[in-house]
Amino acid sequence: MAVPARAYLSIGEVLNRLRGDFSDITISKIRFLESEGLIEPQRTPSGYRKFTSSDLERLRYVLLAQRDQYLPLKVIKDNLDAMDRGLQPAAVGGVAYPAISLATVDGQMSPGAFAEISEMRLSRDELLKNSGLSDDQLVEIESYGLIAPRGRHYDGDALAIAKAVTEMASFGIQSRHLRSFKSAADREIGLIEQVITPLLRQKSTESKARAEEVQKEIASLSIRLHAALVRGGLHRLRP
Repeated sequence: MAVPARAYLSIGEVLNRLRGDFSDITISKIRFLESEGLIEPQRTPSGYRKFTSSDLERLRYVLLAQRDQYLPLKVIKDNLDAMDRGLQPAAVGGVAYPAISLATVDGQMSPGAFAEISEMRLSRDELLKNSGLSDDQLVEIESYGLIAPRGRHYDGDALAIAKAVTEMASFGIQSRHLRSFKSAADREIGLIEQVITPLLRQKSTESKARAEEVQKEIASLSIRLHAALVRGGLHRLRP
């Protein structure tokens, strides 16, 4: 959906909003930061710049990083790239890292967690570094279908899976042993699909919204059921 014209700011309006905190800001500096690729405002058909609130906050970040942290533009640009990919900017001399949080209720994933679509974008090297997987392990679990890149990057779900695989490996559980988890997940997804498909076929806004809610609820219930079954089974193993 197109953004209403009033949602845009001119370069003069951006200058006025920033000047209170950054007395030395000028139109020339804003244009320079744009030429360096730190901001990318849209243009009107006649060529005038159109800034969104996101552009404004991005400019604030750049100016604060220059003024308070004395960061060079290259480092600031790398930090912005990290944030664009859902990562926490690196500390000076460090590397960017993900910040994953799962919405939980009583230790279980809440329905809301299944509505979230990960915007995190990790390179292969970043996935390996942040998960602790070796390249051979990643190749293996990709061959089993546990992880797959989205385009050229890996998302937050891939990182969560990779971390779990790494931690399970510390107990001697090899990647090939995890294929049953993928098969079980696929069966659960198929069951949810059976339930929501009739709602999606109705093609109304209300039915689509209902399908989304049902999908979240069943997914959360499936996790609860799985956890209860495993817990019950482990209790039976105790003498």
